[in-house]
Amino acid sequence: MAILKFRIYFEEDDSIYRDVAIRHTQHFLQLHQAILKAYEFDSKHQATFYRSNDNWQRGREISLEKYDKAYKVEPLLMEATTIGSEIRDPNQKFVYQYDFVKNWSFLVELINVSKEESGKLEYPAVVKSEGIPPSQYGTKGLVGDKLTEIEEKYDLTKGAEGFTEEKTGDEEEGEDTETEASDEEEDNASQEEL
Repeated sequence: MAILKFRIYFEEDDSIYRDVAIRHTQHFLQLHQAILKAYEFDSKHQATFYRSNDNWQRGREISLEKYDKAYKVEPLLMEATTIGSEIRDPNQKFVYQYDFVKNWSFLVELINVSKEESGKLEYPAVVKSEGIPPSQYGTKGLVGDKLTEIEEKYDLTKGAEGFTEEKTGDEEEGEDTETEASDEEEDNASQEEL
């Protein structure tokens, strides 16, 4: 039995990716679920795969379900299509699109085929994670360790270089003078209105 290893890149940043190992006899539905789990997304939205070429052009669609939209060719369904049946090339590529409103796109590339199955893994399995995944619903969902991890990666701590300006003594005095002057102008304007 062949084990296929796919690298799933976040389309907007190819330094963020997950490697997923899956049996060639498993279906695209299992790959879809593995990608969502790997990127910590929920499964509440529409999704589809497109068979692709080296330029990431979208070809035949392999959809979670048949959606209410115009199709050039009837889509294959994820639950009925085995992954091995859609491999046409040793470096086969797919484009995976999730949540058609937010339009999350991932580039899926076959990077390895092995005949050796690991007894330690339950397939599909995430075998490598690189980079901090995007947050599906913005920063609201980031708490605790996740937020700390992002702060450390992007150095978002207070006083990080480039985020604070040091003031010289002259600037501080000038600002105070400007503030006092504008306060006096406001007081004078108020008295004139009376």
